[in-house]
Amino acid sequence: MKLLIVSMPSIHVTRWVSQLEHAGFDVYWFNVHGTDKNTKLPWVQQKVNWKLKWDYPGRTFFKKRIPVLHKVLLRLFSNDTAVVFESYLKDVQPDVVHSFALYVAATPIVDVMERHKHLKWVYSSWGSDLFYFKNLPTYLKDIKRVLQRVDYLFTDCNRDYQIAKDLGFRGAFLGVFPGGGGFDFDSYNQYIQPVTERSVILVKGYQGRSGRAIPILKALQDVSVMLKDYHVVIFGADPDVVDYLKIYEPSYSFKVFEKSAFLPHEDIMKLMGQALLYIGNSNSDGMPNTLLEAICMGAFPIQSNPGGVTEEVITNKQNGVLIEDCENEFQIQELIKTTLVDREMIEKAQAFNLENIKPKYRRSAIIKDVIKTYKNLINQ
Repeated sequence: MKLLIVSMPSIHVTRWVSQLEHAGFDVYWFNVHGTDKNTKLPWVQQKVNWKLKWDYPGRTFFKKRIPVLHKVLLRLFSNDTAVVFESYLKDVQPDVVHSFALYVAATPIVDVMERHKHLKWVYSSWGSDLFYFKNLPTYLKDIKRVLQRVDYLFTDCNRDYQIAKDLGFRGAFLGVFPGGGGFDFDSYNQYIQPVTERSVILVKGYQGRSGRAIPILKALQDVSVMLKDYHVVIFGADPDVVDYLKIYEPSYSFKVFEKSAFLPHEDIMKLMGQALLYIGNSNSDGMPNTLLEAICMGAFPIQSNPGGVTEEVITNKQNGVLIEDCENEFQIQELIKTTLVDREMIEKAQAFNLENIKPKYRRSAIIKDVIKTYKNLINQ
């Protein structure tokens, strides 16, 4: 089978595609951003570095110093995505096209795929693809158009399958899988500490369109008297979070890792293995990979629940706690307080999650399901 992957460069796509290395497929990758080769997938045939007609002098300077001019020049000297993709499509002659993320990798090629209706088209819904953008009229039109053309759908949660059906998807549902496939825990199990040895409160530091880390920081400040025996670690901190911490420096012990400063994945997993609590908060998301990783590393999760997605894996006050109002620092404050004093709940949750939730996301098992699913497409 010839499989053509369409996506931006992404660690999640890299992990997903790496599942297929020994599956017997001919795998091709169309980099929709037209940037460099993915060196972690040397066995995949890749269409890269196609974006610019001319790599004009001073491009990097304009991008950093005069971004408005950079955007104008980029439009002038860029090849059209649909034109380049269609040419590559004709060269490859794939059996299946698989797009990851709607606006990045499906909308730009929908014109082409509508002209090639015989081609099987798979779409993987990620994060806010459907839940957030369906509320914006301009995007909703594109969502419906893509969903009416794609033949198959992967999602990272059941919520988004229902949304897709409501918005016109009538194809075959291929199942719920983590966005990057399963997780290889074997090398990380050594970092899992028992509850009695954990002293880290780990916070995901996203703040922007969807991330809501600042209400968490406010809530932690409100309960700072309870945090004298803990160390708060904020990872992936957006600039707004860094600025907030400078202005309103917390009275508790903390360390911040900025998003712009790359923190290796292994280091994040070590932190999760040391964390008593993992706190993630947003107004829109699919099933967060970091939440699943934290659960599988034994951290007790306190997580927002946009559209009911997180309750697919967390039963409130049993194996985690759900934030129902991501903007409400006082609600988050109460959740942190009641969790910190209930060690029995934390210990039971860790045992339950490691025994019952973690096995569902083991990479070796998910690889078999993913490969089987792709092979079944040929017979449909």
